Amino acid sequence: MNARAPLLPVNEALARILDISAFSPTVEQVPLWQAQGRTLAADVAARRTQPPFDASAMDGYAVRHADIATLPAALIRIGEAAAGHSFSGALKAGEAVRIFTGAHIPQGADTVILQENTRVDGTKIEVLQTEVLGRHIRTAGLDFTSGQALLKRGTRLGARELGLAAAMNHAALPVAKVPRVGILATGDELVFPGAATRPEDIVCSNTYSVAALVRTAGGEPVDLGIARDNFADLEAGVRRAHVENLDILVTLGGASVGDHDLVQKALANEGMKLAFWKIAMRPGKPLMHGHLGPMHILGLPGNPVASAVCGMLFLHPLIRALNGDPYPARDRSEPAILGADLRANDERQDYLRATLQTGEPPVATAFAVQDSSMLSTLAASQCLIIRQAFAPAAKAGEPCRIIRLD
Repeated sequence: MNARAPLLPVNEALARILDISAFSPTVEQVPLWQAQGRTLAADVAARRTQPPFDASAMDGYAVRHADIATLPAALIRIGEAAAGHSFSGALKAGEAVRIFTGAHIPQGADTVILQENTRVDGTKIEVLQTEVLGRHIRTAGLDFTSGQALLKRGTRLGARELGLAAAMNHAALPVAKVPRVGILATGDELVFPGAATRPEDIVCSNTYSVAALVRTAGGEPVDLGIARDNFADLEAGVRRAHVENLDILVTLGGASVGDHDLVQKALANEGMKLAFWKIAMRPGKPLMHGHLGPMHILGLPGNPVASAVCGMLFLHPLIRALNGDPYPARDRSEPAILGADLRANDERQDYLRATLQTGEPPVATAFAVQDSSMLSTLAASQCLIIRQAFAPAAKAGEPCRIIRLD
């Protein structure tokens, strides 16, 4: 009898999926208003210096420091400067300009005195408290200078990045085209939420959790519906994927070895080149990956927890890679300590649903029952405990690695 072939390790499976040399994102210019959540396809440099001039950081009086070195100091107000309304003259000895936050520092001034540190009588100003030279002045270029590349390729654009891009004077940004990800659920037993059900039916949940994950990763989910366990339905689903011009086709279930698991055969009939099938992971052993022309195929397990965990570990990085992220497989794990004993592990790398108690380091406690059908446990978890293949038994209080589920 031939020995069973060893299962593909998780890290090797991810490396095969993320063959970065195959990825070259399509670039498009998107208005800043619509760029939230998109990924930069090129470095972006400032188009101006910020601030573009020496500006007041406070409301007060622009003065020459030499005039306030000795108190009491009596000055004469000769004008006013506000944001967007500069004072056109220049200060001479004994003069001051009323100034407001954001206004251009007048020529000749080198310090700003706070308004509360003065006594004012008409145009006469008495300085009650001195300041160090240059106080309350934002010098030109304090934030950034023209030509400085502040946003890097692969950056996911959120509120902070968009604010910076606007300040850098960009009305639009070069971003990667959003990967389109088709989701095809499979199984005679599946019905959509809200439909009338029979005792033998299962409500389709994977489509919705995977779609949410696709959006989180920066992709556009496309619902391809439910394919029944026959070649005609499955092949029709694959043809819909071609019509939709998808970057990734995700199948849910049907990739195992049972009589009704026809997904792999149906994809092969349509021309899929299989890269691998089955990995050394729990939950998620029957993971499948291949290519159908330029379209990536990722077959996720049918059990909902296995589907969700494999989606987080493999689909999310694949979408990030297609978005041009230079580090899509960055290690998201962190140290923690066990809150309960764990038994020795077998040949499959485990991802255990667990609660997380804050601390330094945090305490991760695995749920006693880890059945891959139990979505209630996944929803109640804050992290996954990573257990390496063949890890020995571990006691509460020993170190571990976790991935947060946030």
